Amino acid sequence: MRGSEFADLRCFAAIVQHGSFARAAANLGVSPSALSQTIRGLETRMGLRLLNRTTRSVAPTDAGTRLLERLLPAMAEFDAAVAEVKAESGRPSGTLRINCPRTAAIHVLGPLIGPFLKAYPDITLDIVTEEKLVDIVAGRFDAGIRLGEKVEQDMVAVKFGGELEMLVVGSPAYFAEHGKPKTPRDLQAHRCINTRWPTDGSLYRWEFERGAEKLEAAVTGSLIVNEPEIAVQAAVDGIGLAYLFRYQIQAALAAGKLITVLKDWTPPFPGFYLYYPSRRQMPPALRAFVDFIGRPSRSRTGSSGRSR
Repeated sequence: MRGSEFADLRCFAAIVQHGSFARAAANLGVSPSALSQTIRGLETRMGLRLLNRTTRSVAPTDAGTRLLERLLPAMAEFDAAVAEVKAESGRPSGTLRINCPRTAAIHVLGPLIGPFLKAYPDITLDIVTEEKLVDIVAGRFDAGIRLGEKVEQDMVAVKFGGELEMLVVGSPAYFAEHGKPKTPRDLQAHRCINTRWPTDGSLYRWEFERGAEKLEAAVTGSLIVNEPEIAVQAAVDGIGLAYLFRYQIQAALAAGKLITVLKDWTPPFPGFYLYYPSRRQMPPALRAFVDFIGRPSRSRTGSSGRSR
């Protein structure tokens, strides 16, 4: 196989993986028109249509799917071989694909991106944010980031970031009018801001614990959201009580715009974990990242049952 043919096949794989000529072109550093011309040339040489194109989508044909199934493992082996050789020279390289929820991407992963890429300039980070749980193996991700209890037991899990704390908060004006709940059971008499799960559309049941006692509360109110920032503003505006991570409301707490209640029912709990398949040969880029964030641990300690 000539080098140009291998490069063209990489272009084809990139288009399928990104689901778009434009996104694939941006990732490859070429123009969409040049990429389109490359694929037309590849299809002409092979005598097969590899992609079905519309104005809004692109997907592999049956022939393209069969080619991709054989192509991806071969490319992965090729990339791993090159990356391993570079790693031996003390310069890990390659692409590290990580799947994580938006909050983890911004508040936990985000602050590490700059220092990590400065330490490992030959590594490319490909971060995909999704709220739903995904199969990182099927999605061809190297690793994922989720709360500890969401990580499958057959994965290697590395503690990533510190403990988290969720707080029930309301505005001073709300509490002046409605009073403060003394126990989670009192929430039934309050207006609360509900959060909808992105996975199945159900409403999050607020979770509490004090010592050995654990409770769940199905709260009600006039607002349902799936974006925490909306809940923060609504709570500040006195719409109702909200149940949010401390880092999401820290500024409002410091400014006195929100007040916490039920503190003895909301202790800190283990936060996020980086997880990846248990395999003997880790990609050098993943090994570099795991080493960067700390020593790996296969145990998840102190799981509190929090599932948000």
